Amino acid sequence: MAVPLLVVLIALALLHAWPRLAQRREDGLFRYWVGQLAETSGYARVALAVLPAVLVCLLLWWLLGHLTTAPWLRALFALVVLVYCLGPREFHSDIEAIVAAPDLSARVAAAQRLSTDGEVVGWGARPLGRAVVYAALRRRFAVLLWFFVLGPAGALAYRLLQQLARDPTLQLRDDADAPRYLANAADWIPAQVLTFTLALVGHWEAVIAAWQLWRSHAAPTSWYQEGPSFLGAAAQADIGGDLDEIDADGADQRDPLAELLRLRSTLSRALLAWLSVVALIVIGSWLR
Repeated sequence: MAVPLLVVLIALALLHAWPRLAQRREDGLFRYWVGQLAETSGYARVALAVLPAVLVCLLLWWLLGHLTTAPWLRALFALVVLVYCLGPREFHSDIEAIVAAPDLSARVAAAQRLSTDGEVVGWGARPLGRAVVYAALRRRFAVLLWFFVLGPAGALAYRLLQQLARDPTLQLRDDADAPRYLANAADWIPAQVLTFTLALVGHWEAVIAAWQLWRSHAAPTSWYQEGPSFLGAAAQADIGGDLDEIDADGADQRDPLAELLRLRSTLSRALLAWLSVVALIVIGSWLR
């Protein structure tokens, strides 16, 4: 676990210093391969689209493990895969683009880059907060969780599933349910962990109340059909929830930019909490 933690720290530092690294990706071969699967449908098409790349990743990982310089080569390979998966744009730089925008129209335009599923991001504290937390989940937190649990292949599988389900230029329009269901399922565990983390580093009572309210109304199949809507509800509760800050018509009176900065700080603390837990696991393994 020590090497994966080091790889994650280096990847995050590289992307923070050079955000364009997250955009330098060649997916032409993947797009071509998906285009050749017109004769298949449903989950078989998703499996055929994603599994070849994942199997190649696993094969390279296995081969690198049999070389004399295996630890360093494996770490470098994991770093390359992780940088590729932490995208399609660097999360922090998109937040900074909104903050640095010179006027409202530029901020609204910059906010659209946070959308992970093609939906329009409204300029308000709560819709903006919802878009931010979904972008944080799918560009950073879920990738890191699957990387820690399943290695580079897990991070790559997650990234390809999300791209297949949410990239409007790649979606299987005639059969979109299967990739969307699988992408939502891959979001489920990371979103639950992130919601709990937001409660720990933010407003515990508001976030847990929002999660419990969602749970009381959720359908048994919502975990894969609707996606992690509880995470958006938790982010909205964390952003704004005192009744005296909402007017008589129910309109949110909070400043979107101020709440964006506060949520950015909360997500930074959440990332630090995740990395701290992994670091404690590493230290615990050393003390055995």
